Amino acid sequence: MRVPHELGRLLVGTSGFAYPSWIPRFYAPGKASRKLLAAYSGRLPAVELNNTFYRRPDPEAVARWRALTPPGFRFCPKAQKSATWRVWTPDAVEEAVTWLTEAVQPFGEQLGCVLLAAPGVRQRDDAALARLLEARPAGLPMAISLPHPSWADDEVYADLAAHGVALVATDRDGSDEPDLRRIGPFLYLRLRRAEYSAADLERWALRLEPFLADGVDCYVFFRHDEDGGSAIQAEALLQRLPEFTAP
Repeated sequence: MRVPHELGRLLVGTSGFAYPSWIPRFYAPGKASRKLLAAYSGRLPAVELNNTFYRRPDPEAVARWRALTPPGFRFCPKAQKSATWRVWTPDAVEEAVTWLTEAVQPFGEQLGCVLLAAPGVRQRDDAALARLLEARPAGLPMAISLPHPSWADDEVYADLAAHGVALVATDRDGSDEPDLRRIGPFLYLRLRRAEYSAADLERWALRLEPFLADGVDCYVFFRHDEDGGSAIQAEALLQRLPEFTAP
């Protein structure tokens, strides 16, 4: 008989939350900017932070964000642009990783993971990846996006899995839907198409359900748009799998 285990969490959200233009479609009319995160976290359990790509997270700002969200809410900051480039440089990787590690410490237990997006022009470099994986602190949850096709190889996936780093799967307009495979301790999916129909969301729910049922946490982030439609889609996906939404 199979031993029962904990279910995975479906941690759905969007890339960013501080968009007054989402009023009134997602946020209530008259909602002040300082109250947007509280409203967001009341409906969605995670957010991918884009602003951290452009500037280092301010500890005081992080403390305010944490105070506005429930304990089970998760932040996934995108690694800062300068460090994203420097982690691939032989003489800068350790300094860059330290920079990233220190910057995300204020998130504490509400840190979902750090999203490290390799530049699209960055071709496969096994030595550079090995340096990065060795420099990353073992306790730092990380998901890495490797968009160049040269990275799509089982040896690369095995290296990531051995170091506990998740591989990002990205769905975008003009491309086939990506494979979903567990590499590392959790799943990280970015849904970047301009629109997802009800049938699309149902299909993604069916694809995610086996991972969640097997105890794998799944981070799923929709793109930022101008009117809040992506947040509505994120909420609709969450509602399709209610058994995996426990804090």
